Amino acid sequence: MFLSPIIAVTMGDPAGIGPEVCLKAWRGRGRSDCGFVFFGDADVFLKLSQAAELPMPPVAHSLADAVSTAHANGAAIFHIESLRSCWEPGVVSAMTGEASYRYITTAIEAALGGEVDAVVTGPIHKEALRQSGVQYPGHTEIFEALTRSGRACMMLTSDALTCSFVTTHVGLCDVPSLMSVQRILDVIELTDQAIAKIKGHRSRLVVCGLNPHAGESGLFGNREEERFIVPAIEAARRSGVEIEGPLPPDTAFLPNRRQRTDAFVCMYHDQGHIPLKALSFETAVNTTLGLPIVRTSVDHGTALDIAWKRFDADPTSMLQAVALAMKLCGGDVQSSNLLRGGSCQSPISASQLVTEARSSNESATDSRRHFDTVDESRDSGRATI
Repeated sequence: MFLSPIIAVTMGDPAGIGPEVCLKAWRGRGRSDCGFVFFGDADVFLKLSQAAELPMPPVAHSLADAVSTAHANGAAIFHIESLRSCWEPGVVSAMTGEASYRYITTAIEAALGGEVDAVVTGPIHKEALRQSGVQYPGHTEIFEALTRSGRACMMLTSDALTCSFVTTHVGLCDVPSLMSVQRILDVIELTDQAIAKIKGHRSRLVVCGLNPHAGESGLFGNREEERFIVPAIEAARRSGVEIEGPLPPDTAFLPNRRQRTDAFVCMYHDQGHIPLKALSFETAVNTTLGLPIVRTSVDHGTALDIAWKRFDADPTSMLQAVALAMKLCGGDVQSSNLLRGGSCQSPISASQLVTEARSSNESATDSRRHFDTVDESRDSGRATI
């Protein structure tokens, strides 16, 4: 008998809007083409359900029971007890940071073990993670490290625009030192493979230059275009990728070019995030390319300024993230690789996940120079990815 895919959805930081958009997404899904298993603290969901007058699915105390319930009823909450004492909604704390991290690691283990078919992540807060002793700056680093992926990158996608990133949350002064021909080529190849799976045809890519006017033949910058970007483009073109660039970033995203381009390879965070958020803030979806599992995410943060107040958080991005996860799972979820593209070097257990994550704090501090999923805005609570 065919069983619908099971999508693991992590609650995110309990103090933010993650619990709310989870329950709203389940209520708004309206179709039985997948089962939801929400990874989080059932007490938090119950508190949110009562305050916001939202229904909540049944609670299970083991993953096996949660999956069985989701197959039968469409959704279940996998209760992960994680909050040891009182916590305050809308407030950054080490306790909620540690809780959100535990939901993530548990979901990763479930996906690597084949117990769920994809992971959709709710919003987390970097400062809360840091306060809890977890030094990974965001989801992407956590997933890359704990799945032992050889290469990975962030891709944001919407109907209007798709961007992938060579670097993300690092200072502009650090970007050139993180660029290499191989890193740019990796991102190009992962993006090309992703577009083929999502859109069903070979991709048409544009690569942005790093410097104004794409360096103007060495006039601006330190010839990063000639040293790193052009050789990567030429290598990709030799392998059959239809690719253009490096183009000046200020004209790369004009409407006519967007219409004939499937994805833009961007050198740094704001180069792609600004146009994408201007066009598709509520509907864009984040996914990590190159992992041995399917992982998508909302494109917003914890929104601590509105969390647990009016209960008017928009679940659209969560719904879009679930839809993309379903698409990446495909029909035969057991055999399809889809965007997985990477290779998990060896199986990893839950205890190994926690041990390796804790022992990797020093290297994780360096890893925040690579790429990330959610960048929290401390002042407004509204996030930029």
